[in-house]
Amino acid sequence: MGAFVADVPLRWSDMDAFGHVNHARTVTLLEEARVELLFTEAGRQGLLGMAEGMVVARLAVDYRIPVSHSAGTLQVRMSVRDLKPASFVIDYSASTSGSAEVATAETLMVPYDLKAGRPRRLSTDERDFLAEWQPVLAQAEAGDRA
Repeated sequence: MGAFVADVPLRWSDMDAFGHVNHARTVTLLEEARVELLFTEAGRQGLLGMAEGMVVARLAVDYRIPVSHSAGTLQVRMSVRDLKPASFVIDYSASTSGSAEVATAETLMVPYDLKAGRPRRLSTDERDFLAEWQPVLAQAEAGDRA
């Protein structure tokens, strides 16, 4: 598939004193988009394990242009890369309707066993689900290695 797209509504409370979405709120909006992918979409496909334990090990955000509340929604395109047995990276590209990219980001995600209090490995089904969201070129290369 290549990319998962989530439309995240902007709230009045996301704004700061300068009249645009606060940088920290942008991280929260990206989190809401990530929940749509890893918890909601994965759950639709019968994968509940990610919702039971997934942590952000690293986060990097590049802010491109300010976002106003009047934009209404933030469209977040997400793809998966560096899919490993116990981690993966989500790349984000966020934009508003009719605007250029407003932010890009990446998170290093680690599946986590909350009961044991430690990282865990991805299941085969989880890896297959995440592989669906790799860029098309990466999917083709993975198929060549199989």
